[in-house]
Amino acid sequence: MSNLSNANAHHVKRRSPLHHTVYFLHCTLLHSPTISFSPTSPPPHLLRLPLRGVRESPTMAVPAGPRAVYVALFRVFTGALITLLHFTSAAPGRVGSSAQSLLQPYDLLYYSGVRSYFGSEWANAAEQLEKAVITKESLSTVRRLCHGECAAAGKDAFHQLDAAGGSLWDLWAVHWVQRKAECLRFCIGRSVTPAAQLPVSTDIEYEFNTRNAYNFLQVVYYKLEKLQKAASAAHTYFVANPSHLEMRNNIEKYRRMEGVTEEAFQDRELENERHWVLYDSAVQSEASSDWVQASEKWKACVNKTLWQTDECRVQCEVTPRRLPEDRGVESNDGVFEKAAALSLSLLSCRQSCVTQVATRPGRLSSQEDFLPTQLEHLHIAQFKAGDLSGAVQTLRSLLLFYPSDKDSLDNLQLYYETLGGDAESPGTQPAQEIVAYISRALEEKRLLYFGVENLDFSFTDPDLWTPEDVVPESLRNDWRAEKEKINDKLKEGEQMEEVDESGFFSGGPVLQTGVTITMDDQLMNGTNRVVLDGVMTEKECDSILQLAKAAASAGDGYRGRRSPHTPHETFEGLTVLRAVQLAQDGMVNQSDARLLHELGERVRELLHSYFRSPPDLFTSFTHLVCRSAIAGDQEGRLDLSHPVHVDNCLLEPETNQCWREPPAFIHRDLSAILYLNDDFDGGELFFTNRDAKTITARVKPSCGRLVGFSSGPVNPHGVTAVTSGRRCALALWFTKEKMYRDMEREEAELMWAADGKSVAKKDGEKPEGGAPPARNARSQAPTERSRGRGRVTGGKDEL
Repeated sequence: MSNLSNANAHHVKRRSPLHHTVYFLHCTLLHSPTISFSPTSPPPHLLRLPLRGVRESPTMAVPAGPRAVYVALFRVFTGALITLLHFTSAAPGRVGSSAQSLLQPYDLLYYSGVRSYFGSEWANAAEQLEKAVITKESLSTVRRLCHGECAAAGKDAFHQLDAAGGSLWDLWAVHWVQRKAECLRFCIGRSVTPAAQLPVSTDIEYEFNTRNAYNFLQVVYYKLEKLQKAASAAHTYFVANPSHLEMRNNIEKYRRMEGVTEEAFQDRELENERHWVLYDSAVQSEASSDWVQASEKWKACVNKTLWQTDECRVQCEVTPRRLPEDRGVESNDGVFEKAAALSLSLLSCRQSCVTQVATRPGRLSSQEDFLPTQLEHLHIAQFKAGDLSGAVQTLRSLLLFYPSDKDSLDNLQLYYETLGGDAESPGTQPAQEIVAYISRALEEKRLLYFGVENLDFSFTDPDLWTPEDVVPESLRNDWRAEKEKINDKLKEGEQMEEVDESGFFSGGPVLQTGVTITMDDQLMNGTNRVVLDGVMTEKECDSILQLAKAAASAGDGYRGRRSPHTPHETFEGLTVLRAVQLAQDGMVNQSDARLLHELGERVRELLHSYFRSPPDLFTSFTHLVCRSAIAGDQEGRLDLSHPVHVDNCLLEPETNQCWREPPAFIHRDLSAILYLNDDFDGGELFFTNRDAKTITARVKPSCGRLVGFSSGPVNPHGVTAVTSGRRCALALWFTKEKMYRDMEREEAELMWAADGKSVAKKDGEKPEGGAPPARNARSQAPTERSRGRGRVTGGKDEL
């Protein structure tokens, strides 16, 4: 009760201990603070008494004891339950709107679109499915706006609560709840039909959570020959279903179709994922050591994360839901038990928003400690950008989550010493938004754990930072055991870092004369890594360097961006096919183009033998790349020529995770770099652990030196800054899957075989899909296969 005001505490003292708990729960719901990290954040949403159903379906048995216990404990929620039942069953009122102008049930629109799809009524299917997507978003917007509009409803009754006593207090509470419910009912009824206000089925929730509407839409738009829209729908679906092989095939085909531009491949659901866009952008700024930009982006990411969390919490309150399982109208529970289940389920829904916001689209698990992790990045970026006051404020905010963290306390002491007398200025105090976030979360957790201990309620805490004293003593042993399990899993994840599941096993024979093993796994402190020398002669290095000088294009592979990784260097590239085309036009020597092609096969044979690869190993991509230091732009440089990354998955150093999903090239199995020169400064290849910080091996380039390694998460790597000169190398990737082989190499070979006559490409490939998408969000359409897969245009060099 220490969190209550003096007036409220005095009022509570007149009540029994159980009613005391009721009042605490009531005040938590009424006085939960607003969250917004800055004055410019979107409008906040106040927290209200539970007027809706539950997000989860916990079971809750009635404990033994006098019924008066329940009457006293949950009397305040009687009005909430009655209002909820009335709201979800009665037709809401409407003012001045025709039925045609109101939002229709989006589940009905969706089913209508699916029926049209099965009937091959493509235009109507597109219209109904688009309406379903738009209506669902519009309905959330209406609910959010009405929540804000009704924030002050019943305020006069609310102010009577502290002065009321006995049954009058309960009557004022019911009056306050009813006034707010009536306001919401009236407000939403102005824009939404009665049917559209009812809860949707779990099947519909699944369809929209998996974005299956876009699965249908990409086929529909293809049938309507609207390829831009088809590509956009395919991309949007694929973001949330990155393992869907057929959709990946379709996207690559759309990329090669005439009339489809890069702008088509945009995520239509991006607005709900802005915090992830900011997160990734901030990480990139960090990798480039642009600390001012990193600081700004991390702060924006924190703001957006808080806002998204608050948005989710609002939807928990205003979305009509059914009662928890076993709490329906026909159950034996009384009205107070139903109100208890409803109230605790609302709190559980609010708490689950932490997990929802911290889960990327297409992933099953959330990122642990998502908000504290952002604060940790932010205070470091602020410190390195020179914003010491901001760094102290952010670090103090972080310490609210983990008050005894040694590293944070050491950093705080460092910041204090640097700031001197300004260490206690108002601008260095913890952000009030984070203070409110912590306070609100702890109050809700206490109430939920009370429900777990006394009411047989089921609750899974989404946070690792929850302090032990929040958990009742009777639950602490189980709570500690769960935390130990989580820690064990984290340790297992760290150990798995050393396990390479690529199917390669280093140590095989080196069959080419003159090639020697310079470094192996042991010398490189890793798994499936090797450095071979003598793969090229000096003359061959000179020939390829001349080819690069004559034919490499600025920004090749990066849509013409001259400096894709760092503003301090320029990037040039050349593919085998382009070299052959230039040779046939007389622009470069035919022998140099053939040597470029032959080197790829030479490297493939060497690594195929050394890594004891499966029988089939195909060249996936070959790229001649040069990085040149920009003169006069190197002083004080701290960034990398290429940030630490993994070739076939998305590395998350904060969590030691590596996600095998686009935009990573998940089909790459083996990586290689064949160096051409050493007359430059910097440009060393280095390997790290998954933390992207702990360097395990370094390789200095030289003519004819080949570095080979498996492309997966055991081999994060980067390139140090090229501070002078021009570093050139041949980057190669290999795959075990024939469908991902480099079609450009085959086209070059066909051009040679045809005596200089180009082989025409097959155009007009159709995306896969003509039968309906399956219930499990996977298309089961009969596929129309092309003769092979081409490389996606714009593929990035990753070495």
